[in-house]
Amino acid sequence: MKQAAGHRLLLLAAGLLVLSACTLRRHPLDTPLLSDSQQPDKELFDRAADFLEHSRFMEARLLLQTLINTYPDSEYLAKAKLAIADSWYRQGASSDLLQAEAEYRDFITFFPTMPEAAEAQMRVAMIHYREMEKADRDPTHARRAEQEFQRLLLTYPNGPFAPLAEQRLREVQEVLAHGAFEIGRFYFLNLADRAAQPRFKELVDRYPNYSQADTALSMLARSLERNGPEGSSAEAIQYYSRIVRDYPLSEHMEEARERLQALEAPVPQADPGAVARMTYEKTHVGTVGFWGKMMGGFHRRPNVAAAQGKLGPPTMTAQGAAQAGALPATSSGGTQPSSTTGSPPAIVMESVPPPSASSGSSSAP
Repeated sequence: MKQAAGHRLLLLAAGLLVLSACTLRRHPLDTPLLSDSQQPDKELFDRAADFLEHSRFMEARLLLQTLINTYPDSEYLAKAKLAIADSWYRQGASSDLLQAEAEYRDFITFFPTMPEAAEAQMRVAMIHYREMEKADRDPTHARRAEQEFQRLLLTYPNGPFAPLAEQRLREVQEVLAHGAFEIGRFYFLNLADRAAQPRFKELVDRYPNYSQADTALSMLARSLERNGPEGSSAEAIQYYSRIVRDYPLSEHMEEARERLQALEAPVPQADPGAVARMTYEKTHVGTVGFWGKMMGGFHRRPNVAAAQGKLGPPTMTAQGAAQAGALPATSSGGTQPSSTTGSPPAIVMESVPPPSASSGSSSAP
């Protein structure tokens, strides 16, 4: 009897130990990826966002791509695609920016009505703005930046990025205009007037906000006077008159008045709006200090201080060669808005291949 009672006690004790062990192990495995979360796509996105904040771009892209592939109907799908593009953009090397541009264009294609589409277009334009070189170097990125900013302003004219895009477009056009100005001045100083005149004409018609547009007008008029086709005096009068009327505070204004009087042409009155505009711009123009001038020769980025404080709207007509199809088509028979005076010459847009990744690393805007 005693032996049977001992066996029962032993069995009861063993049962209690097994029950106790089962009670203590209620959570055998609890990791973030295998949790009972009701929103695993959100958890993936949040972890990727944390990686982006800590500049762990490759890990972030892996998680975001997992989210896209695993949850194609997720509400975070658009944000994930935009975050992938942002990761390439923030890495900043030329090859990374090329990949970022492709990702942003995909986002605009798949989500054209989302508010973030304007942000994606702004980033595409800023990629070429960051890669833009000085006026005497390859203008490919400057021309593509011009078209991309124009596209943003035409597609999202009331968007939150429009004011900044307009200012960046002025800066890009300052660089493009300065490149044309230097070529025209070279021909002018070497008395090659027939080569200088078409370049100055295109410059003053296309970029009236250029910081040295008045100087270009003066050189153009003098070039026409000394070596122009028959009847060029009347054309020179036209450009002298533009200096007096549209650039009344210019250093060339008195010379223009004297030439008009010598040519027995009427001297126009200064436009009051132009007086107010130039007064404002002269007090708000950006300046470059001594150290900035010293270090400027060691950078490939252009100095755009002269475009700061400008009031005139940027030019909105397309120019080639740049990227074909960068600007949206206008309605049948319509024209794109332009801030230029007169009608600029028609320019055929040519397609060029994207710039190679070897064009150098970029710096932040």
